[in-house]
Formats: sequence, C-alpha cells, structure tokens
Amino acid sequence: MAGQLIQVNKAVGDNTSSVLTVTGINTDDVYMVAFHSLSTNTNNDVLRARVTTSGIPDSDSEYDRALVYFSNQVVQPNRYGANSDGWQIVENADDENGGGQGILYLYNFNNSSEYSFYTQETVSTVSNQSAGQMGGGTHTVQESNDGFSMYSFYGTNFKTGATLILYKVI
Repeated sequence: MAGQLIQVNKAVGDNTSSVLTVTGINTDDVYMVAFHSLSTNTNNDVLRARVTTSGIPDSDSEYDRALVYFSNQVVQPNRYGANSDGWQIVENADDENGGGQGILYLYNFNNSSEYSFYTQETVSTVSNQSAGQMGGGTHTVQESNDGFSMYSFYGTNFKTGATLILYKVI
C-alpha cells in the first residue's frame, strides 16, 4: 500500500444501535476500514457488512465472499458464499475477550462501472480459541458506493467503544 492514511469518518458504538456506518468515499482511491473492540450485547455474535449507497446500507442479495479461516483449536474449512445479503466479516465477536479486530481495504467503491470489492484480515478470540480470517468479497452490482456498514447478525447493539474507522489511502 501507499504511504499515508487520511481519516475520513469514524463510528463508535454507544450501546444504542446494531449498525455502525462510515461514509465519505468520494474518489477512486483505495480506502481502508479499521475496526477494534467490535462486540455487541450478544456474546459470540457474528458481524456482517454491507456497502452504502447514498449513505444507506444496501441490503440486496449481491454479496459474494471467499476466505481462509484460521483457528488454534480446530481445523476449519475455507469459508465462501454467493448471493448473500451481506458479507460475514467476523465470527464469534466475543465481548468478554476484546471483540473483533480487523483491517479491510476497499476497492472501486466510487466507480459506478465496476464492482466494489474488499480484502480483509480479521481476528477474534472466544474463550480459549483464537481465530482469524483472510480473504475478500465482491458486491456484484455496478454502482458507486460511498461507505461501509457493519451490523450485528443477531440485531443486538454494539457495545460502547466498538470502533469503525474509514481512511483514504494516498
């Protein structure tokens, strides 16, 4: 990646919403989303993501993903999915063990004639199990997307301090 990050937007959980959204993608540059302490009021929640169009999370069924899952406890198969209504970003975001942490790079989000896609590196800890995921996904719609939204699969609120930050990479 290039040399500098410029913070564009930040969302911090306050125990009142099951969605964290950052917008502000308005150039064809690569963007980066970093998150830490991402946990909800449901222990071992699954955290998912969507692109935003005009600031609103896009809930169509056009999300594809593939990744490798690493764990210190068991051998896990690779994860993949097509035509889902969101990307699964973190499995088992255990609030008692720090929640989910990760970095995602966002590509083609501002380009209305290409698919938006991302790459990810994420980690989480559940009890005595540490796990990580590396991979990526595509939103298979040719449209301009202006942001990134994370949400709780179980619909429970993000805990206070759960943080999602959008950066522009220059």
